[in-house]
Order: sequence, then C-alpha cells, then structure tokens
Amino acid sequence: MEDKALLGVDIGTQGTKVVLTNLEGTVLSEAHREYGVIHPRPGWAEQWPQVWEEAVYQAIRECLQKAKISEKKVAAVGLTGLFGGAGIPVDRYGEPLRPCIIWLDRRAVDEVAWVRKNADVEEILRVTGNFVDAYFGFPKIIWIKKHEPGIWQNIYKLLPPTTYIAFKLTGRIATDFSTAANIGGVFDIRTLKWSEELCSALGIPLEMLPDNLVESTAVVGEITHEAEKRCGLRAGTPVVIGGIDAPVATFAAGALKEGENVAMIGTSTCWGVVCHTEKVRIFSPSFIKVPYVIDAQNFLYVAAGADTSGALLRWFRDNFGQPEVDLAEKEGISPYALLDSKAEEIRPGSEGLLILPYFMGERAPLWDASARGAILGLTLFHTRIHIYRAFLEAISYSLRQCIEEAETAGLSVESMCRVVGGLAKSSIFLQILADILGRFVLVPRQDVGAAFGAAMLAGLGVHSVTKDDIVHKWIAYRSTFEPRRDIHVQYDTYFRLFKRLYSATKDIMHTLAELQGRD
Repeated sequence: MEDKALLGVDIGTQGTKVVLTNLEGTVLSEAHREYGVIHPRPGWAEQWPQVWEEAVYQAIRECLQKAKISEKKVAAVGLTGLFGGAGIPVDRYGEPLRPCIIWLDRRAVDEVAWVRKNADVEEILRVTGNFVDAYFGFPKIIWIKKHEPGIWQNIYKLLPPTTYIAFKLTGRIATDFSTAANIGGVFDIRTLKWSEELCSALGIPLEMLPDNLVESTAVVGEITHEAEKRCGLRAGTPVVIGGIDAPVATFAAGALKEGENVAMIGTSTCWGVVCHTEKVRIFSPSFIKVPYVIDAQNFLYVAAGADTSGALLRWFRDNFGQPEVDLAEKEGISPYALLDSKAEEIRPGSEGLLILPYFMGERAPLWDASARGAILGLTLFHTRIHIYRAFLEAISYSLRQCIEEAETAGLSVESMCRVVGGLAKSSIFLQILADILGRFVLVPRQDVGAAFGAAMLAGLGVHSVTKDDIVHKWIAYRSTFEPRRDIHVQYDTYFRLFKRLYSATKDIMHTLAELQGRD
C-alpha cells in the first residue's frame, strides 16, 4: 500500500477542488475549476449540477496528469461539498429537473413563516437540534412544492451535491449523516434517521429523500465504467461519501477533541466546534448542529457563520478591482494578493469605516434572511482600498461574534482558532483576524481544506490510513499569527460599534428587503 494515493474532491460554491495525496498526507497534486452561481432574483442562488459534475471530471483528470501517477495507484476517492439546500430534484433516470437551490438562497421566507405558524417549532428543534430558517433545505423543498408543481410531481429523489456526484460516479445513492442533518426540519439528530412524523407534518414525502444514510467514512460504491471514461479513474475504485464541507474542513485542520474549533473561510465563513453529543444544548436555536464526520454517534459539529465572506471579496474584485485583475494577468499573480498589499498600508479600523457583511442575509447566530450589507463612515478621503480592508475586518468581526456567542451559550471553546479555506492564504487577513479575535490563529500546513479532509476520510474508509496516522502524520501547522494586544484594544471599539450598527439599522434593512421583493 506504500505507493498508493488518495483523492479528495471538494464540490464548492464557486469552484471544485481536487487533491491527490500519498498515504503520509503529502499533497502530490491539486486542481481547481471555477464556476459561478445563478442569481435569478435578489436573494436567490442556484446552480446546475451538471456544472459541478463536469468540474469534478476535469479536475480529477488534471490531478492525475500533474502527479504523473497511474489511475491504478488511487486507493479511494473521498467526497465533500457545499450544503445543497433543497437538493437536486432528479427524475427516475437521475437527470436534474431544475437547478439546485443552494444554501445561499433566501427565497423561502414565506415558507418559513408557514412552518412557524402551522408546525410545532419546538418539536422540530427537539428532534433535529436545528432552528427553522430559510438557510436550511426543508423550507426550500416546500417552496418547490408550492411554486413549481410541474417539477414537484416528477421528482423521484432530492439529492444533495455529494450524493449526486457519488451517484454519477458509482450509480448508487447514499447520503452521510452531516449532509442529511443540514437539510434540517426532517432529520432526527438523535437516531440519525429521517423523521417520518416531521416529514408528514411538513408535507415532504419520505420517499423523496435518500434512504441510505451512512457514516462519512462509508464506501458507497465503486467507479463505474462510464465514470471511468469521464474522469480517468479506474473502474472499481472505491468511493467514500464524505460529508458537508465545513465539518470535513474542520477534521482536516485537526479538530478531533471537544472544544477544538476551526473557521472555514471561503465563499462564506463557517465556524464550528467539536462537542460531545450529551453536552450540547440541543434546544439552543442559535447554532447549526450536525453529526460530526468522525464518530457521528458520539460527537456533533456545532456551527455558526456568515453567509458572505470570500463572496464579498469576489464581488469587490469583479466590481471595483479591474486594475488589479489586469495587472495580475500580466504578472501571473492573484489580484487578491495585489489588493492585500495595498490594504496593508491602511491603518486598523480602515480609518473610520465599518461594514456589515450581510450581502445575502445572515444565518447563525443572527438568523435574519432580510439583513443587508451596509458601509458606514465614508468620506471623500476614503478610497476603494479602504473599503477592501474594511471587508476583511467585517469578516473578522462576524467570526468574533460567532465565537463569543458560543461561549455565552456555554460551549467549550479552546483559546486558539484554526483557519482553513481560501482566505487562509492571505497573511494580512489572518493577522487582522488574530488582532480582532484576540486569539492565536493557526493555519494548517496543507492549505487545501475540505478536499484534504475528503482524502483523509477516503483513507480511513478503505483502511489504508488510521486515526493514529491522521494525528501524527497528516496534521501539522505551517504558521501561527499572534494577536497584537494594542491593536486588539483598538478593534474592541470597532467591534462594539459593529454589533450596535446591526441593531440600529435592522428595521431599515427589513423595509428595504421588503421593497426589493416587490420590484
């Protein structure tokens, strides 16, 4: 087995990343395919799964070619991916009937109101451990039923992204516990099964949901001959189902014990902490709770986070960063690296600027689908680079709020924060984050995040890697950022204003959201 390799596939919101590792946890190659999100209306977010599928095939082929490794050397493939909201409605042949309404979508506000009026919300919280909000998948499913009856009557299954890709690779349907729980509303977090009672109460047919629920390390099938033609992997290669990207990235960063916490900061921020099941306050609605991707019977991943983080920087790049985009293309570097270097010249606090990063509403701990972005403090002195730095700070304020509310709720959180995801490549952001949190920030040696975790799960699933290997060989840290106490004190003032700004503008935000919905 020494010369074998493991493949990790991360189907993300803005792109798919694939990594190839050896059994010691060394990355042999990686590949990425970027794509976009469809926004048919304000607050809506959809993606066609065929885009994910093609990106997976292409990135796998590129990884194999870069590493100059035979497909016969791949011991297993592990999957992870975005939370797919409603899931992909497919017909009996597995063909998509419409785009997937993903986690970022906030259209199901009326459906949430209907659930709160007509269903037992306390029972939903007791059974699922989760709140009723447009973030979760089950209100989105109800939206399809209400608004698209022609599609609804032809749905055979609702497949989350990783389930869909696993089906395309193996011909078999299976869903892991973390993915099922993130649908919310209909998954019993205590028994790790669908709740027939809640499905009935919410009008969601149980038979539409994947009926094979498994651990994240489960082998759910093998690469078919048809998939072999598309992705280049050998037919018969085992496929491990993996899980939702945030807990998988948390596992990849070395969170194995209670209190260990990780911020996955990519398109969104998802901060989560590992907790013993019996110690978690299931009834607290402020945090998302799903079974952890390791030892799901005994551990939960308890999470909060921001809907827009890296998405804010991409929005800035696309709308205001053309000079950096042009220069980056000439010099062969990232436009974000150029923006970062300019932002370093701006003093902490962005010289009096404060941003609320709620450009697509906000989930835990605010749970406000009608929250909106705001930029306060602008003067003629400020430049676009001030705004860019203020975005970096806003992302950090939001994360600090998540951690502090978790501690207030009684969760055990260690005194350092591990960071993975796209923003873990930005030194200025990581220092800003350490300064705002007042905590040490650790960055894993491997910066491939959830895809790396998927490879780890693949290794565990086929028994080519042990938990002891994970601890002693796979997990290491390449850098640590120490908070600067004097800067932390400065940021304390801005953080207090950050929290006050949301409270002060909440009513106006909601009115604007209502007006926007009428247009």
